Amino acid sequence: MYRHFFKPIIDFVIALTALLILSPLLIIVFLLLALANNGKPLFFQKRPGKDGKIFKIVKFRTMNDKRDKKGELLPDPERLTKTGKIVRKTSIDEIPQLWNVLRGNMSLIGPRPLLPEYLPLYDEFQQRRHEVKPGITGWAQVNGRNTITWDQKFKYDVWYVDNVSLKVDANIFYLTVKKVLSSADVSAKNHISMPKFSDQFNNK
Repeated sequence: MYRHFFKPIIDFVIALTALLILSPLLIIVFLLLALANNGKPLFFQKRPGKDGKIFKIVKFRTMNDKRDKKGELLPDPERLTKTGKIVRKTSIDEIPQLWNVLRGNMSLIGPRPLLPEYLPLYDEFQQRRHEVKPGITGWAQVNGRNTITWDQKFKYDVWYVDNVSLKVDANIFYLTVKKVLSSADVSAKNHISMPKFSDQFNNK
């Protein structure tokens, strides 16, 4: 009952309320990032949602599009702007995803939506993370976020799928607030966020 009826309603009400309350902050951040990123304050990318259905996620753009002499994008650390660094550290870059929640693509709480290119790499267990809508935050995010291994991340995601409840969601929300205030687990070692899932296969 909670997963299929109350959770979507709670998602919509909280997302709409949060967008209205945070709108002054979002406008300021939008303008600052537009200046820092040559008029491109938002970042859109295709991600798989529930049942692997592809949708476009929206986030604040924290990196510019600077390229080297060969026309290839510079490494992430070199493209991360000063404004973007603050926005990423405070997790403000994730707030525009409230729009995805309003549209029904995402939930407030759930496994984070990863890249479509990972879909063929999942085994049967890992694929179960798509049995629910992806979330802005989730059980893996409050248990290490970008500092844990991919194996640990998927175990946390599937645990959530099997244990969705109002109590679990409320606990994750509370722990997320604590993580955001402490800016904990934002980056993996030697990476801006998390190394690609495909890298673990390339390094074997």
